[in-house]
Amino acid sequence: MPPPADIVKVAIEWPGAFPKLMEIDQKKPLSAIIKEVCEGWSLGNHENFALQIADATNFYITEKNRNDIKNGSILRLTSSPYQTAAQLHERIQSSSMDAKLESLKDLANASRDITFAQEFINLDGISLLTQMVESGTERYQKLQKIMKPCFGDLLSFTLTAFVELMDHGIVSWDTFSVAFIKKIASYVNKSAMDTAVLQRSLAILESMVLNSQDLYHKVAQEITIGQLIPHLQGTDQDIQTYTIAVINALFLKAPEEKRQEMAHILAQKQLRSIILSNVIRSPTPINDEMAHQLYVLQVLTFNLLEDRMMTKMDPQDQAQRDIIFELRRIAFDVECEPNNSGSIEKRKSMYTRDYKKLGFINHVNPAVDFTQIPPGMLALDNMLYFARHHQDAYIRIVLENSSREDKHECPFGRSSIELTKMLCEILKVGELPSENCHDFHPMFFTHDRSFEEFFCICIQLLNKTWKEMRATSEDFNKVMQVVREQIMRALTLKPNSLDQFKSRLQNLSYTEILKIRQSERMNQEDFQSRPILELREKIQPEIMELIKQQRLNRLCDGTCFRKISSRRRQDKFWYCRLSPNHKVLHYGDLEESPQGEVPHDSLQDKLPVADIKAVITGKDCPHMKEKGALKQNKEVLELAFSVLYESDEYLNFIAPDKHEYCVWTDGLNALLGKEMTSDYTKSDMDTLLSMEMKLRLLDLENIQIPEAPPPIPKEPSNYDFVYDCN
Repeated sequence: MPPPADIVKVAIEWPGAFPKLMEIDQKKPLSAIIKEVCEGWSLGNHENFALQIADATNFYITEKNRNDIKNGSILRLTSSPYQTAAQLHERIQSSSMDAKLESLKDLANASRDITFAQEFINLDGISLLTQMVESGTERYQKLQKIMKPCFGDLLSFTLTAFVELMDHGIVSWDTFSVAFIKKIASYVNKSAMDTAVLQRSLAILESMVLNSQDLYHKVAQEITIGQLIPHLQGTDQDIQTYTIAVINALFLKAPEEKRQEMAHILAQKQLRSIILSNVIRSPTPINDEMAHQLYVLQVLTFNLLEDRMMTKMDPQDQAQRDIIFELRRIAFDVECEPNNSGSIEKRKSMYTRDYKKLGFINHVNPAVDFTQIPPGMLALDNMLYFARHHQDAYIRIVLENSSREDKHECPFGRSSIELTKMLCEILKVGELPSENCHDFHPMFFTHDRSFEEFFCICIQLLNKTWKEMRATSEDFNKVMQVVREQIMRALTLKPNSLDQFKSRLQNLSYTEILKIRQSERMNQEDFQSRPILELREKIQPEIMELIKQQRLNRLCDGTCFRKISSRRRQDKFWYCRLSPNHKVLHYGDLEESPQGEVPHDSLQDKLPVADIKAVITGKDCPHMKEKGALKQNKEVLELAFSVLYESDEYLNFIAPDKHEYCVWTDGLNALLGKEMTSDYTKSDMDTLLSMEMKLRLLDLENIQIPEAPPPIPKEPSNYDFVYDCN
């Protein structure tokens, strides 16, 4: 009879005593369980004790998390969170440097647990740590030259404990003094500082800026971009990540009127080129956190365009009207006519003609075209940048479309406005960065005017696609849809430079887009119709049965497993295989790895399939819960599985690779009548089902299928054409 669901079997450790096996009733109060454990070891004052998870986390068991305890867990009886907090609170104030260092190290580890953190904070522990940072460490400054490593560790553990305690969100960031901020900032501003101290200091500054507008102003007075830049020029990616995080935080929390000023400072300090050369093109692969910070910086940089994007053009503003005159002048090389040359009607007629050639919607007053927001004045900025910095391409596009009379001209003005709006949508200009996104594009860090250059490439693409589609003004929206798809597909490939982006677009012509669409439609849309789905459901059980038989056949062939002890890897092997009638598992030890199949009669041990109760995988396996198993790497954990049979006995496996792991777990589940859920099964199902569907949907109209198979041809006179690979 299985044990009640509320009963959990665990082992409990106590220093200097043998571990005790006991059953915990989850319905009983935790205090009663602790009292029972204490009485077993003849310990009084049970209220001064608590239970911890006996692993690297050392988290306390509380009424909130007690249901996470599983059968086979190892717990540790230890001092209560209050007792531990009080002891550490006293010890970190010790006059002995060694005792102080050891206690701060313990505090840094213990502070990760919110139960302990709450007790330590209740003892005013945060204030004690800040005082130590502000003034307490000054006593040891004189010793820094002769005890530099010790001083660095002392400060590192202090700041680590502070960061861990604040991460729980129990204490507000607004409570810290200017003296504390100055002290933390001084560690960042020093050129030669312990790496761990620098890392924690940057993390504290980032949290201060993000969590308090008042602290933002105080931090901004202490830290300059110039002081942060040198930290990006090293090789430590963690330091680089924290540095960019602080820059992002200062950028994000800066008042709107100061963001353009800060962007100007970043440009002066060559931040973009430093990140490009020291981070993006560094030999060290970019990790997820760095990718996120680069994404945030990219978003914040593009968000500087929002002001221009949401600014309407003032038709009465002469400076803004002069930009349109400049576009006309560059395109048609018009000399500046004197004001009195020709009649007003003649000049208006000439302007209207030229504005029509430039592709504006309003030929009489093009300024009206830029009153739509978005993209507002940003579109005009892009057009002027294109005309000035890519003059030949600009003139070519305008002239080749202005001279056409077949209604196939691509309107440059209208296209530029709609394209700018589209690019703002693609890059999500004006939106706050997502917390979990890592989607940064290296090519935007290769140019100081990356958005404008991005536009210049895309407007030429639009003109090219327009010609390939032989579009007219009625097809404008269709062309824009194709251009959006071309841009999105090219961005998905994450080009490293704008030139690479341009070359990728060359390979995504309108013809290629049509082929891709047709291929995707064949693979997706056509397979979503109701008759196809019904056929799919009908075929699926047949395919699953085929996969099941393959798995069972592999189990009958057997597999050699390596034995791994908790202390070290040993070259000992054992073999397991299923009997042909699928009723018994035969297994036994081997002296060496076999060259082929091992016969059933040489395997001494047997396990009837009928006795198997369950298949357990991963960290729930008993051989992964032992002390030694904690040292096993993640790969071994992913390959572990166990078979539970009568009397709570286990047969423990560690597969040689992921393929064998999937085969065996699928096969054993199939023997028990359970679903096969491995990634290998899903992959096989998709492949076989797709093949079977395509075979059944083949168009065989007007194809004669013979009733008898074709005759086998005669053997050739020689086999000289065969290449012997051996």
